[in-house]
Amino acid sequence: MRQVVLDTETTGIDPKQGHRIIEIGCVELVNRRLTGNHYHVYINPERVVEQEAIEVHGITNEYLADKPVFAQIADDFLSFIQGAELVIHNAPFDVGFMEHEFQKLNPQFGQVADYCSVLDTLQLARKKHPGQKNNLDALCRRYHVDNSSRELHGALLDAEILADVYLLMTGGQTKLDLASRQQQQGQRGTEISRIKQRPALKVLAATADEEKAHQQRLALVAEAGGKCLWQD
Repeated sequence: MRQVVLDTETTGIDPKQGHRIIEIGCVELVNRRLTGNHYHVYINPERVVEQEAIEVHGITNEYLADKPVFAQIADDFLSFIQGAELVIHNAPFDVGFMEHEFQKLNPQFGQVADYCSVLDTLQLARKKHPGQKNNLDALCRRYHVDNSSRELHGALLDAEILADVYLLMTGGQTKLDLASRQQQQGQRGTEISRIKQRPALKVLAATADEEKAHQQRLALVAEAGGKCLWQD
C-alpha cells in the first residue's frame, strides 16, 4: 500500500477569495514504512501573501518571487501523488486548495478523489480522542513526537511530523526506521528533529520468596479442583 503524507502552505485561508498554494511537502509511506522518498516545492502564487499567513509560516513575498508557478510543477506533483492514499491533517483545507489550483489549469480536472483516496487524520484523531485538542501540536504531545523545531509551519516538516503521528496513532510499527533517515536542513534553516528510539523494556525476575508464594497459590488452586494449563 502506497500512502503520501501531505501538507501545504498558502497565501490565505480561502481559495474562493483567490488565495493560492505557496508550498507543498509530501513524504512517502509504502506498507506503513517511510521510504525516504519525498516531494517538496515552493511556488510563486502570482499574488500577494497576506501578512497573517506570513506570521504562520514565515514565507515572504520576496522569497517566492523567483520560484516556479503552479503550472510549471503541476505534472510532477500529480505524478507523485496519483494512485496513492493521501494522509492529510484537516484534509478539506488542503484538498480544496489543490482542486482550485488544478482546475485553474484544466477545468475538466474534476476532484482530487478521482486520482487519489484521502484519509483525514484530524477526523481520525477526533474519533479516537473526542473532546480533546487534536491539532498537530497536541497530537505530538500525546504521542511523544518531537516537534521542538516547529516554530513556524512548514509543509515538508509538518508532513514528516504528521507521518510519525499517523503511524503511532494507528498502532503502526514501533520501529519507524528513523535511524536511517538523516536530519534534513530546510531552505529557510529549519532543522527537522525525529523521535528517538525507545529503550528496551526492563525485565524483572521473580525473587525466591515471590516464586515460593506463587507455588503455594498453585497448590491451593489444585486442592480446590482447579487446573493450571501451563503445568501440563
